Amino acid sequence: MVALVALQLRLPAHLALGSRWALPAVEAALMVALTVANPVRMDRASSWFRRTSLLLVAVASVANGASAVLLVDHLVRGRATRSPGGLLFEGAAVYLTNVVTFALWYWELDRGGPLSRKEGRDTDVDFLFPQMASPDVAPADWEPTFPDYLYLSFTNSTAFSPTDTMPWTRWAKMLMLAQSATALCIAALVIARAVNILP
Repeated sequence: MVALVALQLRLPAHLALGSRWALPAVEAALMVALTVANPVRMDRASSWFRRTSLLLVAVASVANGASAVLLVDHLVRGRATRSPGGLLFEGAAVYLTNVVTFALWYWELDRGGPLSRKEGRDTDVDFLFPQMASPDVAPADWEPTFPDYLYLSFTNSTAFSPTDTMPWTRWAKMLMLAQSATALCIAALVIARAVNILP
């Protein structure tokens, strides 16, 4: 989340929803509240923690979604940054924020969230990781951690489809579809425009 806020603050004001400080400030406040309430590690079920964590990811998603829409709008209307380097930076920042935001959604929602997975409360699989499909090559108690979801999100954004981890439920498929569509729009338009304005 700190990386997301930093990336959002580096974007120019024309790619922010309202004030460029507003949504990152809300995200920072929610992060502080979660950290103060539980400074080390979440180890007990709490509906307040759960709702606040999901709200934090939702705010980050709204901020990045708005930046993506504004970036595409500026590209289509010909009002985008005139410098190829600046445009590539803006596109990369929105693209990377998209990767991390969707990784957080996958991590928060798969089998009820990290605490639910740790306690084994929800056994219905939302994402089928290779270690789960081939238990003979992984420890019996293997569980995905955030880097696994980050990898899933990155490969989905670059390949525009699942690679080694399969979405198993409809919500997982729809979330991956939304991520791929966003990444495809950003990559195609930003690269096309940057190439077009190269000296």
